Amino acid sequence: MIDRRNFGKMVGMGAVTAAMAQTATGCATTVSDTMATPMASEGATGFGPLKQVKAGVLNVGYVEAGPATGPAVLLLHGWPYDIHSFVKVTPMLAAKGYRVIVPYLRGYGTTRFLSSSTPRSGEQAVFGTDVVTLMDALKIKKAVLAGFDWGGRAADIVAVLHPERVTGLVSVGGYLIVNRKNAQQPIAPKTEQAWWYQYYFATDRGQRGLERYRHDLTKLVWKTNSPTWHFDDATFDRSAAAFDNPDFVPVTIDNYRWRLGLAKSDPRYDDVEARLARESPISLPTIALDGALDPFTPPGNGSSYRAKFKGKYEHRTLHNIGHNVPQEAPDAFTQAVVDVTRL
Repeated sequence: MIDRRNFGKMVGMGAVTAAMAQTATGCATTVSDTMATPMASEGATGFGPLKQVKAGVLNVGYVEAGPATGPAVLLLHGWPYDIHSFVKVTPMLAAKGYRVIVPYLRGYGTTRFLSSSTPRSGEQAVFGTDVVTLMDALKIKKAVLAGFDWGGRAADIVAVLHPERVTGLVSVGGYLIVNRKNAQQPIAPKTEQAWWYQYYFATDRGQRGLERYRHDLTKLVWKTNSPTWHFDDATFDRSAAAFDNPDFVPVTIDNYRWRLGLAKSDPRYDDVEARLARESPISLPTIALDGALDPFTPPGNGSSYRAKFKGKYEHRTLHNIGHNVPQEAPDAFTQAVVDVTRL
């Protein structure tokens, strides 16, 4: 386990170099339902040493596993989670021959801004940009991108703006790119209720609440977003250490206020946001995953976003699974990464 005092000391992992499974070509568009069992608690991290690399405006903390010559996979976490969402997925993919990169997003863990003058922006464009600059820093030309929540949105953004850098996409929740104009419209009350913290963060009281009670608040979000995932305190505390990052609160607040039109965009990303506002479809091979118990999963078994994917595509619903899909259902998430390479 990694506690707060020993956050930077990661447990080492033996090298794994199993051969990559032979890939095949798939062309059918299918809809399938997958049964999965939530993971209750976890032991060893399965991660190698924590690394740092300068990438764009950040010094990014990340872990890497698998053979350096294997096909690259970037695993991207959400809010309020961290790299340990992929604690089981990482060694499984490494054992299949993938080069696995799991970075802390801006505002988490050991990822830090290189300059104190850089705006602590949380708008969607910056996360896609962060992924591309990280790939450049690690000399990764193309990769499978797989993520959920904020990480899934970042993956979708790169797939739209830089499709030449993406070999395949695994996106929990489907098409997550935000249209701020549409976001001004109310949604069903039950779904609005699930977004309680977004509206809380729109107030100064909410910002102070996150600062003061970040541990209790984020733990509550874990419980409400994943009602059948009975994680233990050690599992949560291991991830919660990443929220002690000094930029966690400002990036979080800016992200949720920006979505509601309550925070201004960074002018440097205006062109990017204008392109994203067009909601261009994704033409890359994609597997969309939905946790059936995720309060943010739209009804209709993926039908609400199906038109946003024009390439080879599959949709899978994971029964008895909530929001944190890779940690609750690591086998299903790992299989999706393997399968998308076959598309």
